[in-house]
Amino acid sequence: MFKVLLSLLLLPMLAWGVEFGVASYNVENLFDEVQNGTEYEDYTPGLHNWTPRMVEIKLEHTAEVLCDLNSEIIALQEIENEYILKRLLKKLGQVGCGYKYYAITEEKSQSIHGAILSQYPLSNKREVQVTYSAGDRNILEVTAAVEGKPLTIFANHWKSKSNAGTESRRIKYAAALAKRIGELPQGREYIILGDLNSHYDEYQMLNKRLDDTGGRTGINHILGTIKDGQMRTEEEMGAAGASGHYNLWLELAPAKRWSHNFFGRKGAIDHILLPSSMFDGRGIDYLNNSFSVFKRAYLFTKEGYTNRWEYSDAMHKGKGYSDHFPVTARLSTQPYVAEKREIPTAQTIENLYKTEILEHPAKLEGCSVILKRGNNAIIKQSPKGMAIFIYGAAKELKEGERYDLTISELGNYNGLKEALRIESAKQIETLPLDGYYLRSWDLKEQDPNLQNQVFVDLEGLYRNEKLEIGGEEIPIHFKRKKFKPQEGVRLKIFFAHLGYYKKRAQLVLYDQSDFEVVE
Repeated sequence: MFKVLLSLLLLPMLAWGVEFGVASYNVENLFDEVQNGTEYEDYTPGLHNWTPRMVEIKLEHTAEVLCDLNSEIIALQEIENEYILKRLLKKLGQVGCGYKYYAITEEKSQSIHGAILSQYPLSNKREVQVTYSAGDRNILEVTAAVEGKPLTIFANHWKSKSNAGTESRRIKYAAALAKRIGELPQGREYIILGDLNSHYDEYQMLNKRLDDTGGRTGINHILGTIKDGQMRTEEEMGAAGASGHYNLWLELAPAKRWSHNFFGRKGAIDHILLPSSMFDGRGIDYLNNSFSVFKRAYLFTKEGYTNRWEYSDAMHKGKGYSDHFPVTARLSTQPYVAEKREIPTAQTIENLYKTEILEHPAKLEGCSVILKRGNNAIIKQSPKGMAIFIYGAAKELKEGERYDLTISELGNYNGLKEALRIESAKQIETLPLDGYYLRSWDLKEQDPNLQNQVFVDLEGLYRNEKLEIGGEEIPIHFKRKKFKPQEGVRLKIFFAHLGYYKKRAQLVLYDQSDFEVVE
């Protein structure tokens, strides 16, 4: 009788399965107050107001976030050592949010380490060695036992883009990780967590200054989050024999894809990547649409930036949390449930000017690239139509080509409408551009329809940072100061972008080849 009752009690649990949270959080430099010689200079005990009291405040603030986050498995970045990690665990236990198990990397020469906290038993700890350069950190690998089912966790903190942080450095991390994944038992379920210091669409956003790999990126090309130049979809991952990884950032509306705000430049650099085994209906699977960025009010400044740990005037202030928001998702022993993906609807550039935030990607058909400078470009759908500026996302586009584009993020910079993300680009044809340019200037005709247009063959006198044409004065801006000509010379402008600065129209010249001084 007892066995029958026990079986009946277990039936609901078996039917619903086990659901649990996974998360990643860069805590921004959790150091102790003990001198050990590897600290960052700002965290030298006794200097810069880095005192035992500051350490306690930092611990309290970090514990507050982790407690509110309430995930069963958390990957942490920027932990100084095991000693301060144990103090964090003690603090969590004191407020009723304790974790039973932990792991941390052990490289003695590193100033900061990666760690994992877990409510499930951890085993098989190892460190995936990155081809070593100064400052490179190993990848932490452990296996969690979730109701008897093994889940391998890779906690990452890749090289940042500062201090010689070219893309080849991050490719080393991705290559080491991919090699280790290839050694796992066939069918082993795993997740990739951490601060990869890469945008989810890095292949489109990679800065020319950091591109020493011919456009190849660690996150997209080596880990296979793209296929044939486009981001992998959930549908692909659920198909038989699927490879690569799905980036959970694609679960969110484009405008919400950020966990880091660096002086107003938002980025999605903290990640949870999943292999096809998380979508196969066996073992542990992804709980669809459970990915989110943990953004409580106390983690924001009044200006809307991340409420990072405050260090100013060479002093710690005992305020703030981190320069990153945590990212989190739910996994389950129940099978993954797919849903129909929304197909982007065709729109016009004119419609984008009426839209502040894209809740879903917008498809722009027949876009001609009429000007391309670096990773920026200007596109139009027709010779007489409106134009829009693509900022920092035009790496794959070519001037003089027409494309079908899928835009996923819009911005507004000083009154200038911008497209900030391109999810896909399908080249259609090459075409002549003469009819797409404007060749005359009349401020009396100025209206929003001229925003982002490209003017050609203008000639006038350059004086007081203005171009004088037919009695009109047009503000002019050179993207590089070294391009500025002398006052009083006559300029012939071959290509100029009509931009805005503080809501005032101005001509923008990107390259020295876009104009010449007329003798």
